[in-house]
Amino acid sequence: MSPRSIVRFVDHTIRRAPEGGVTFEAFCVAHECGEESGPQEAQEAAQDWCLRHTGKTGHDLFRRVFTDHARVSRAE
Repeated sequence: MSPRSIVRFVDHTIRRAPEGGVTFEAFCVAHECGEESGPQEAQEAAQDWCLRHTGKTGHDLFRRVFTDHARVSRAE
């Protein structure tokens, strides 16, 4: 006789985990540039990098990335 198992689905939730912080980055997408701000703790720091980069190069298109952390927990 084979063992029996019971499978039960459990709901979970996912929420932002503020203790993980947020990082902001900007990437110049001008043809063959490839420069980037690097991870910044403040959104203003990444934006200031874009402004300085535009001033030096004339490049005016950037990809912005905002990264946060999330925690998954069992729903009650």
